Amino acid sequence: MADGPKKPKVTPFPTKEEIVKFIATSPETISKREIARAFHIRGDARRQLKAVLREMREDGLIKRGDRQRLTKKGMLPNVGVIEVTGTDLDGELVAKPTSWDEDTPPPVIYVMPSKKPGTSLGRGDRALARLTKMDEGHYEAQIMRRLERATQEILGVFRRDGVNGRIMPTDKKNRHELIVEAGDEGDASHGDLVLAILKPGRVRAGLKRAKITQSLGHVDSSKSTSLIAIHAHGIPNEFSPATLEEANKAKAPTLGNREDLRDIPLVTIDPADARDHDDALWAEPDTDKNNEGGWHVIVAIADVAHYVQPGTSLDREAYERGNSVYFPDRVVPMLPTALSNDLCSLVANKDRACMAAHLWFDVDGRLKRHKFTRALMRCAGNITYQQTQDAIDGNPEAVGIPILDNVLRPLYAAYAARLVEREKRQPLNLDLPERKIELDDDGNVARIAERQRLDAHRLVEEFMIAANVAAAEILEKKNIGCVYRVHEAPGAEKMVALREFLTTLDISIPKAQRLQPGQFNRILDIVRDTQHNAVVNTVVLRSQSQACYAPDNLGHFGLALERYAHFTSPIRRYADLIVHRGLIRAIGLDDDGLSGDAEGRLAEMGEHISKTERRAMAAERDSVDRYMASFMQERIGAQFEGRISGVSRFGLFVALSETGADGLIPISTLGQDYFRHDESKHALVGERTGLTLQLGDMVTVRLAEAVPLTGGLRFELMQDGHSTAERRPGRKNKKQKGMRGRGRRR
Repeated sequence: MADGPKKPKVTPFPTKEEIVKFIATSPETISKREIARAFHIRGDARRQLKAVLREMREDGLIKRGDRQRLTKKGMLPNVGVIEVTGTDLDGELVAKPTSWDEDTPPPVIYVMPSKKPGTSLGRGDRALARLTKMDEGHYEAQIMRRLERATQEILGVFRRDGVNGRIMPTDKKNRHELIVEAGDEGDASHGDLVLAILKPGRVRAGLKRAKITQSLGHVDSSKSTSLIAIHAHGIPNEFSPATLEEANKAKAPTLGNREDLRDIPLVTIDPADARDHDDALWAEPDTDKNNEGGWHVIVAIADVAHYVQPGTSLDREAYERGNSVYFPDRVVPMLPTALSNDLCSLVANKDRACMAAHLWFDVDGRLKRHKFTRALMRCAGNITYQQTQDAIDGNPEAVGIPILDNVLRPLYAAYAARLVEREKRQPLNLDLPERKIELDDDGNVARIAERQRLDAHRLVEEFMIAANVAAAEILEKKNIGCVYRVHEAPGAEKMVALREFLTTLDISIPKAQRLQPGQFNRILDIVRDTQHNAVVNTVVLRSQSQACYAPDNLGHFGLALERYAHFTSPIRRYADLIVHRGLIRAIGLDDDGLSGDAEGRLAEMGEHISKTERRAMAAERDSVDRYMASFMQERIGAQFEGRISGVSRFGLFVALSETGADGLIPISTLGQDYFRHDESKHALVGERTGLTLQLGDMVTVRLAEAVPLTGGLRFELMQDGHSTAERRPGRKNKKQKGMRGRGRRR
């Protein structure tokens, strides 16, 4: 008898655990159809699968991503939108997913370097990226395209090339030239810095086409360096006619109901090149018998809120800018110069409106009480930090000597008391030298000098901190909204990385339930005056959270303060203007204080001004890089001593000891060995030779390339008098070439 028809094999319906395991082990996000195919689910069983998957989503076992595809809870899709959050301890860009609705912290995403035009990213930028899981809690992102660019304008240098022309972009990560066809060059001349927009289609060699929209002058002009940064970062640098008109019409207030401080010899202490003066100081012994040995200090701050009223064109543009931006050759001010350099500025011997913080300290520098008033003052002098220090040190030629006894000595005595309080508070005490670019009359770099850190600087800083604390306290006491300057303690992951690195130096940080800046200071004291001082200071800095503005008081870790708000620089920071308006409402003297509507928008405003601050920092840094590259261009081929300032899978960053200029040694130039990135040691380690190149190591390098247009410096490592980039003919490090930039974190 013949066998009957073969019955299809019955496969048991998968359990939820089996489905989760299948999704979790899949290299890509999957669909319901792929699950059905894998478990041989057919016919009516598909409806059962649909119901089971719905239950699993409701139970939080899986989640639905783009295009109805499924992933295990806690995993990211293969392609997603990311936002750059900063750098890790090695200086590598890290990001987070923009969409994360789970209770656990999102995974850390490491952003791979990209040569694709228009994909260079900075903190706060968003991009569409291909995501690859590396290990638990870590992903690697390959950028597909940058998102949310307000414009497709490209900044570059125009060069004539026969009938057509070419544009070399100023973005150091974009080396792809653009073709400018005849008729699309506008009024640009050969060598001009230009703005251009992309045109559809490509021409020879696959190059994209562009049309020039504006010429900004010749690239060799002294003003081009900062102009590149201004345009590249989208910093507004021209005020509207309405804003300029409002600024020009502004009038100084009369005394009215203001406190009269014109007989008090308040002085401003600023850098020699200061263009605006927004804070002035004065001190006297406290006459209160209950505060013997104490001090009364007045911190007078320009009353910008009087001139910049909510809802005006002035206010809208100040908010858009968020802050002034400072370059070696210019300032892009938050306010028109009619205000920033004149009416608001506390210039000597002129009546000026101010917000006065009266601060009373005890003998040990603790802030006992405070009072805020709107006042009228007349500055007794605009002096520099150096003049102040010279006067205190007894230099007979010091400008500050006429006010030495009645102004400067009391200020320094009050400052000495504040130092007692500071020592007990133990704010983070990093030792990181700063350098200043000094230009000659033609706008070229004359020299790069290390900024001096004088007691005069510390004095002003201490009293500004005290005034900022007092401002936050009164707003909190009066229950008025405030944009705090928030600096949270380092995150757990960065602390793990820091501990691992310090262990390589036989240094440990005791684990504590609550971190304190003093714990870091003890580490910094251990390495002071040792070969590890610079690297430990750098790594500790990179372990810190980024400060920001927010309406929630989360304290200021770095300053070891429970509450802190910026109050002392309203000419150059919109955050301070918000605080001023809150204080005006708190003291109840006028009707131009913080409105209820503005109070409801503090979170939005805090996020905006945090972004403009980061934008300004990036622009200032880019400008400095370009000036550095211009200064170094004549020294290509020269050798320098430097310190490894960053270690990544694609190479080493080195900061030169002489100038602080920072450049890259590509991993492909390190010789015949194959180098692996040891994350815990912040080092590249040769697989064959064992050669270890670690963060903080002193090295000798040769300058191979300096590109002022992009600010890029490329170095070669020198060993035994020879560059490791010099390979013998016929020898190729194929393994290194094939694996460049693709190492995985373990």
